Amino acid sequence: MSISVSKNIQTTKSISEYVENALADIAAQTIPSLSRLAIAYSGGLDSTVLLHAATRHATARSITLFAFHVHHGLSPNADSWLAHCAEQCAALGVTFDSRRVVLLDGDKSGVEEAARIGRYAALGELCANHQIPLLWTAHHLDDQAETVLLQLLRGSGVAGLSGMDSWNTAPDLLGHADLLMARPLLSVSRAALESYAAAEQLAYAEDESNQDPRYARNALRQQVMAVMARYFPGFQKRFSRSAGHMQSTQRLLVELATQDMAVCADGNCIDLERLRQLSAERIDNLLRYWFGLHGLRMPSSAWLSEMWQQLLEARADAQLCVTHPNCHIRRHRNRVFLTPRDDTDRSEIKPLTFRWKGETEIRFAEFNGVMHFDSTERGIDVAWLREQPLQIQYRSGGERIKLAFNRPTKSLKYHYQAFNIPAWERDRLPLVSSSKQILFAAGIGFDCHCLATSPGPQISLRWQADLWPFKKDVLR
Repeated sequence: MSISVSKNIQTTKSISEYVENALADIAAQTIPSLSRLAIAYSGGLDSTVLLHAATRHATARSITLFAFHVHHGLSPNADSWLAHCAEQCAALGVTFDSRRVVLLDGDKSGVEEAARIGRYAALGELCANHQIPLLWTAHHLDDQAETVLLQLLRGSGVAGLSGMDSWNTAPDLLGHADLLMARPLLSVSRAALESYAAAEQLAYAEDESNQDPRYARNALRQQVMAVMARYFPGFQKRFSRSAGHMQSTQRLLVELATQDMAVCADGNCIDLERLRQLSAERIDNLLRYWFGLHGLRMPSSAWLSEMWQQLLEARADAQLCVTHPNCHIRRHRNRVFLTPRDDTDRSEIKPLTFRWKGETEIRFAEFNGVMHFDSTERGIDVAWLREQPLQIQYRSGGERIKLAFNRPTKSLKYHYQAFNIPAWERDRLPLVSSSKQILFAAGIGFDCHCLATSPGPQISLRWQADLWPFKKDVLR
């Protein structure tokens, strides 16, 4: 590891004022009455300048400042960086904390992406532990230009070319919906940060991986953007301005998708007949918005186009299922559903015997849900139910139930179809029985033979399944 100490070369008071104004602007936009603030502090130039400027900003406003460092363990110098950051914070009187992360998925998504996801998750955990509502990161103008150029090279759409927002929430990354993440230096160039560090003679760590051209950002920074700066001076500001235009466009697309969703949504699914009324571009926009609402990885344009063409062109009775890395997209009775990928073999989940002792609810972790016992005027006799040895289990096939004395006994499959329960949900609905007689089938109701025939306290059963989470990449 090398620690650089900036010499007091040519600098001006305006640089310090520029940084301070940037910090004050972002503070006014987010939480003006802030009392606790955290800095993502790697120990490098950018975060060192941010920490130093934020210390002045916080002191002047009686804000308690924290600095959080994430130890990835990727560099042999990582321990030295951790020690350096702790020392700098001690000298400034800033509360310091750190987390170590283990990257389990680097081979799958790349070291850069794995490190990024692990880092933000750790920062979110640190903010939660210290009750921090706002996290500042040291992304600057050159970072924004790199992001836009990288997204352009990837063929990204409007959302990608929007670059980084000056502030936003990122619950999927940080793990907390209420935590704000802000980038107060986003309009400040790296050159200005270097001048600030030189003026204040700040010591910061040099990450040797920043010189490795195998990483896409390093290759852009060293070999592409250096040439662009020579022939197109100030291009970073123009890229940032373009990103701002893209952000405005993205907001309009979200507004349009919100309006289309209000028309096409049918509960938690999308009505295909209503979707057919939209143009291809609006269908793409709506589906991307829908994926975004569920925090799903955004598919390519070609994949998305192929998906919705399959959904629209399949036979009316087709049980279509399109697989996405994080979920399944299914069609049922002219509606489209997003469902998690579930690899559970329910045939291996054995029946569970239990007794009801008057509880209002019982959680059955093996069956991923809660059985509620509600007082009712038409249900099972309370005294009788207390005496029964009960069993909860998944269906195995061939089960039948009679819902009313004036109606015939029918198979569960018949009732599932009658109640419009999609096939993929049926295997997740448990049965409750006593002495091999089905009392209750989740999603359907009671067998009429178990209903009380005389006055007295009665109970109704109600099954509440746990939320069915979409698969996420596990990187820590």
